Amino acid sequence: MGNRINWLTATTVAVGLAVAGNAFATHGYFTHGTGTKNKAMAGAGIALPEDAIDVTNNPAVAVLVGDQVIGGVSVFSPIRKYETSDSMANGGCFPGMGCVFTIGPNSLKSKSNYFYIPHVSWSKQLANDNAFAISFYGRGGMNTDWQGGSASFSPFGPGSTGTFPGTYGDGVMDFDGMDPSTMGNGNAGVNLSQAFLDVTWAKKFANDISFGVSAVLVAQMFEAKGVRTFAQYTQTFVEGGNPQNLSNNDTDWSYGYGLKLGIHAPLNERFSFGAMYQSKIWMSEFDDYADLFAEQGDFDIPADLKLGLTWHASQALDLSFDIEHIFYGDVDSIANPIANLFSCAPGATEYCLGGNKGGGFGWDDMTVYKVGLKWSNNEDWSWRLGYSYGEQPIPNSEMSFNILAPATIEQHFTGGFTLERTPGRQFNMALMYAPNSSLKGIQNFDPSQTVRFEMYQWELEASYSWRF
Repeated sequence: MGNRINWLTATTVAVGLAVAGNAFATHGYFTHGTGTKNKAMAGAGIALPEDAIDVTNNPAVAVLVGDQVIGGVSVFSPIRKYETSDSMANGGCFPGMGCVFTIGPNSLKSKSNYFYIPHVSWSKQLANDNAFAISFYGRGGMNTDWQGGSASFSPFGPGSTGTFPGTYGDGVMDFDGMDPSTMGNGNAGVNLSQAFLDVTWAKKFANDISFGVSAVLVAQMFEAKGVRTFAQYTQTFVEGGNPQNLSNNDTDWSYGYGLKLGIHAPLNERFSFGAMYQSKIWMSEFDDYADLFAEQGDFDIPADLKLGLTWHASQALDLSFDIEHIFYGDVDSIANPIANLFSCAPGATEYCLGGNKGGGFGWDDMTVYKVGLKWSNNEDWSWRLGYSYGEQPIPNSEMSFNILAPATIEQHFTGGFTLERTPGRQFNMALMYAPNSSLKGIQNFDPSQTVRFEMYQWELEASYSWRF
């Protein structure tokens, strides 16, 4: 059964992953919406069904959107930068304090800034108020490409402080003999891409209340480079082994499954309510990075809860108010604090990288508030605006590892339109701008140094739909 799921998922999403590339999403590593109309309203509108792709936000609406095919693609651009201050320690060792690890001082911008993310969905109305839909969409996150920079530390104890290329001084050890001649290329970063396939069934019951359920199949691919310096913090190393599955192992694949449940209910002529819960997506381990992620390479996708209310103010005007809560804290590889590494030792290897309590990114849960407006001024044109806010999930006590994933975005401003010259044929556009947001805190491996990272983003998406 597992092999069948892996084959089906891989076959379905391989092309999509190749197209989607490695994008950094906007609520942590979740997108601010799915589908062009939904994105134009900043992700608000799970109680405002319009298109087949909306079933990815609320499976219950499959029975409300008619027979339709829709497809689209976005151009996404996340601009990221990090800076580290001067250090009083400079990678040295001190009596009673041990050795520190100093990053730079560096000021770098990530080199990968443009990505293409597709989506496609098909919905079909069935007899007896039932409906079926299939949806494919891409999502990425945690993408960075830091080229250059340096780090200073004492790989062989007091008196051996040196400066090595790359954000983390990658490659100063060869894992076998700690040979300083085995240097890395000075680059660091991570790539994560995800592709989703939702298979949805929905039914309308009395009082026009609809319920829907989606089986969710997921494939994700991941690559890390430039973090071999942390070999001594791995469970494998502490237990006397060679941590081969830590860094620079090219792309690895992981497959998994989960469930979505949704409900849509018209409360009266003016108000509609929607809700969606996505379970945790249970993923197979990244075997090639079992020395990096907690629980020997585990990287599940956290659960997600959405609630929404739409006010149908008039035939021409709809206002949507949504809340989304992302359960990052339930996934150990994402939520475990980096401070766990300082407990990594013989007899306590569960706190090491790769261990069940291995240090990670230290992310908190994230709650996002969204408001969106739709206005139809005539039969041909509809216009949309949106705004969302969610406090970024990174505490300022978790700076060092989050250089790899600086998910600092908190606000989104969105807009878009729909043009329908021919009945049943629509062209949609959406634009998103996320203004610069930054975070500053103490560098975890050198308390005399600060780290600051920042990000801003924009996205342009187009889609076309036809009803049949």
